[in-house]
Amino acid sequence: MTPTPASENALAILRVFPTEFKWYLIPLFAIVVYLYAVEIEKKNWSRVLAGLAFFGMDLFNETWNALILYFTDYAAFWTCAGETGFLIFIGLNIEISLMFAMAGIAFTKMLPEDKNMKIDLAYLKIPLKIPNRWFFAVGNSIFCVFVEVILNAAGALIWEYPFWNATIIGVIPIIIFGYLHFMVVSFWVYDMESIRNKIYIVAGILIFDLITITLFLGLGWI
Repeated sequence: MTPTPASENALAILRVFPTEFKWYLIPLFAIVVYLYAVEIEKKNWSRVLAGLAFFGMDLFNETWNALILYFTDYAAFWTCAGETGFLIFIGLNIEISLMFAMAGIAFTKMLPEDKNMKIDLAYLKIPLKIPNRWFFAVGNSIFCVFVEVILNAAGALIWEYPFWNATIIGVIPIIIFGYLHFMVVSFWVYDMESIRNKIYIVAGILIFDLITITLFLGLGWI
């Protein structure tokens, strides 16, 4: 198959250091450092590790998305378009990466302290009580996909496949495979009783990412 125009444009700048340095990357990076520094200062290790788990899950997603382009020679499920300070993978630029580094911490701040509390939807005339972790995992995933729909409409995030698009049916796999597992894993790590187990899980995710990214980069697949 022939790569799409968006794929060709992205491949042309993939991991090519820009000729003009983007100064806005410095304050973005500083914000990430500040957010983690605040949580570390407060010894909120659960939130720090949940944030790293969220970031690690995104790296996993970006790796398999890049492999889709390699093996189809057509398009990834999502492709970054437009100017960027640095395009890391076909669907991940440095700006998005910094955002995901912050997102995990932000989403855990929404969680009720009581992990067993249920959200009562009676006020919506829905006779259900949903575990709050699942409520926020699904709700936040839907919010993130809503943002992606806007980015797609603006031409900043390109979708080429009919099952992965801005239709009612097309957004379902984006919610499930694009974000929901980020939330579930991050909240799972956050709620673990043992700090040691949290560290083991997060280290496992990041080490797996490092091994697979190094391997596929060496093979020229991503």
